[in-house]
Amino acid sequence: MGKTCGMASCFLAVALSCVPTTVRAAERVVLISGAFRRSIPIDEFDTLASTGQAPGFLGDLLRLGRQNPRQLSKLLNEKVNLPVPLVSRLLNTRIGEAVLDRVAVIVHPTRSPQDGISALRSAVVLGIAEGDGNLSALGFLKAYPTREMAVNVPALLTLAKKASSISDLMRFFSESPLDGLRGGDSPSSKGAQKNS
Repeated sequence: MGKTCGMASCFLAVALSCVPTTVRAAERVVLISGAFRRSIPIDEFDTLASTGQAPGFLGDLLRLGRQNPRQLSKLLNEKVNLPVPLVSRLLNTRIGEAVLDRVAVIVHPTRSPQDGISALRSAVVLGIAEGDGNLSALGFLKAYPTREMAVNVPALLTLAKKASSISDLMRFFSESPLDGLRGGDSPSSKGAQKNS
């Protein structure tokens, strides 16, 4: 038993030494609606979260939508305490995969939408780890593992219409993905059908 633990520790140390010390993080959120594409640097969200003032295109967008920057600042900073091991296990279950599949239609890497599920899983787990057990929207954005995070605006608006309240939103993410699982469809097979 001691020899096995020693070998496992040695293997873990070698594996960790091979991991790059810098992880690529999101630099921009790209809003996509048909042929329309517009980027917002993550730094603008960071400035908004720390000062309550929205600079650049983010500020223009909030003014155009008649949104209060201080409310978005509060939302960006709101933290939820989550244990990394539990969240990691949950995101790797069939239900977790189904929920991630639903979200990956809205948020995904710009250059590889098919990697949306793994990018979301990574951003959540890294965001919690970097937030010392807490996850905020800003922490999620900063932990997103690709340079650009695409947001499918029509899909986001559809979700917003369906989710007029928190209870509607919870129902959308808990019941709908389970319907596909009950019928034997897996989220990844549906994702493959969408991309073909």
